[in-house]
Amino acid sequence: MEMTNINEMDVIALTRALGKKIQQEDVFVNYQLAKQNADNDEELQRIISAFSDKRTALSEENEKPEEERNGEKIREISREMRRCYGEIMSNQSMMNYNDAKDALDVLINRVSAIIQKSFDGEDPETADYSPSCSGSCATCGGCG
Repeated sequence: MEMTNINEMDVIALTRALGKKIQQEDVFVNYQLAKQNADNDEELQRIISAFSDKRTALSEENEKPEEERNGEKIREISREMRRCYGEIMSNQSMMNYNDAKDALDVLINRVSAIIQKSFDGEDPETADYSPSCSGSCATCGGCG
């Protein structure tokens, strides 16, 4: 689709420039690094794989006809899944990834809110995202 409207081309060019600027922000760089570290953490990946295997096994057991389901097996698999989940969430690489993702999400939400509110006719200079407080100031975009 060819764009002929010069104003639309200006908006698209500015949006592309914004995308490049976002990729230079510390919050984006930190997220990419944390993601790479989590992906490269062999212990974390082993636990995630075990969790996935248990989820598949639980799904298969639950899909059996009721008379063939093994309630004790379901409870055991569920316990193992909870244990794996706890290990995943307490892994330092995963905690770093989650913190970095939360911070990036704040930026994404702010940018999206400003753009959406601008489309709704609000003043782009004052439009912003007002997150509900999670209690963590580390990932806060500011109190609304």
